[in-house]
Amino acid sequence: MGGLLLSKRWRIVILVVAGLSWFTARSQDMKPHDVVTGAAAFHGFDAEHPGAFRKITPADLPGPYATATISNGPKLVPRPPDAMPQALPGFKVQLYASGLDNPREMRTAPNGDIFLTESFPIKATDNPPGRILVLHGMTPEGKAERVSVFATGLSRPFGIAFFPPGPNPQYVYVGDTDSVMRFPYKNGDLVATGPPEVVVPNTVIPHGGSHWTRDVVFSADGKKMYVSVGSFANVSDLDTEPREANRADVLEFNPDGTAMRIYASGIRNCVGEAFQPETGELWCSTNERDELGDNLVPDYITHVADGGFYGWPWYYIGGNPDPRFAGKHSELRDKVIVPDVLLQPHNASLEMLFYEANQFPKEYHSDIFAAEHGSWNRHLRTGYEVIRVPVDKTGKATGEYEDFLTGFVTPEGGVWGRPVGVAVTTDGSLLVSDDGSGSVWRVSYVGVTSH
Repeated sequence: MGGLLLSKRWRIVILVVAGLSWFTARSQDMKPHDVVTGAAAFHGFDAEHPGAFRKITPADLPGPYATATISNGPKLVPRPPDAMPQALPGFKVQLYASGLDNPREMRTAPNGDIFLTESFPIKATDNPPGRILVLHGMTPEGKAERVSVFATGLSRPFGIAFFPPGPNPQYVYVGDTDSVMRFPYKNGDLVATGPPEVVVPNTVIPHGGSHWTRDVVFSADGKKMYVSVGSFANVSDLDTEPREANRADVLEFNPDGTAMRIYASGIRNCVGEAFQPETGELWCSTNERDELGDNLVPDYITHVADGGFYGWPWYYIGGNPDPRFAGKHSELRDKVIVPDVLLQPHNASLEMLFYEANQFPKEYHSDIFAAEHGSWNRHLRTGYEVIRVPVDKTGKATGEYEDFLTGFVTPEGGVWGRPVGVAVTTDGSLLVSDDGSGSVWRVSYVGVTSH
């Protein structure tokens, strides 16, 4: 009996010590914060400020058409002279590059150069070609030393990926709207050294319609390439619309463009892709459907499961049926995967990344940063910010998100900035492309000064 009691006591001691160790480890990485939940988690741009946390769950969703649908796109205005993006104390925001022409996705090359797509420049000509820029170096003032045109003459380039993964790539892949191509590349190239090779032609990549972005990422071992293709329309019945074939999907290929298969489906518009470094899971930043009301349907950020189905067009956020297709495909209702993190509806969540650098405080490591381009289908606009999504030690999102970089909207509601892309520099700073002001912003951590 005494031995049994001793065993229990030791078990209690072990559990307490383990619990304290877990709590200590988490408390070193995470700071306590309030999280807005329930109906209050839905908001407009005027409630966005750095450090605000929100969590939306499927139980919080209203029914369809709880509010009338509306077209309420941003009223773009010039950046006021004193306007700057706002971040928490300890973070410094600087203008890294300006005078850009519709800057979109960014990716960091292994040598630290920043590749950026100008998907459809609007200043040069009436029908300008898309192009790829390289932002090289950083001045003591935190600006790009040099901006070079790497390639031009593309349709609507967006996604960028370096292949093979690792320190010495041989190609830079580009997700154009109607193909995937690759340019020969070695570290330090500021201009393409040869013409592009089409890897996936326009006979394979669906194109046209509302959703034109094509992101491209490679698995860590370089064996597979993943291309995101958004739906042709807001909602279309896949049973009767041939133009929706191989759309609202993530497509998998070999790096040479062969062996295409649908990796995951029912993802209306996966704009930004990223692999979680610790778990190897593919993740996606997604624009959900419109015209069901102000607070339907939430955009989301989620892991993407092999063979997973995420609902579009018949269901959303689990087994919620879209009333426009009532009664269709009941056999799929229980198969719909609920996304990991629900965002403001109509936020237009674009590029995302996992922060793996060490400049920011420890609690930011492995967290997600995502650019929210801003809504058009809400009475009170939302988005126009960069958010942070906390990720726990197992690589799972907690379900909440934080306003990280705000201030792109004037108090009167005029929009001067629209975040699109995110990238991390070699010194650990976060870069944010902004197609509203034609800029790239640099966010660095300098520490909180005590008084």
